[in-house]
Amino acid sequence: MPIHKVLVVDDSKTELMFLTDLLQKQGMQVRTAENADEAFRCLAQEKPDLILMDVVMPGQNGFQLTRAITRDPQYADVPIIMCTSKSQETDKVWGMRQGARGYITKPVDPAELQAKIAALN
Repeated sequence: MPIHKVLVVDDSKTELMFLTDLLQKQGMQVRTAENADEAFRCLAQEKPDLILMDVVMPGQNGFQLTRAITRDPQYADVPIIMCTSKSQETDKVWGMRQGARGYITKPVDPAELQAKIAALN
């Protein structure tokens, strides 16, 4: 399934702008959310083809949110790529265990992100 609609979940406005610009230049439609509540509202309005997920956020963190989304039958088929500053191997393993399909550390390398998205297509 080609990826056209992407939901970016991150509490950093700078990161949201960077990722939105990067994805829009590749012809993708981007919606953003700054926390778990906003993310679920966006999911309810329009199901994305891909979610880019930060980990460190106020309230529910990205690991918890990824687990909640991947266990919901309505959204279980939406791939999630974690984009986070948490660079320990244990963080990556934990993120993948929660249901993430990819894991990228910040600062995000545009070529690496493109490769992860292309691998999902």
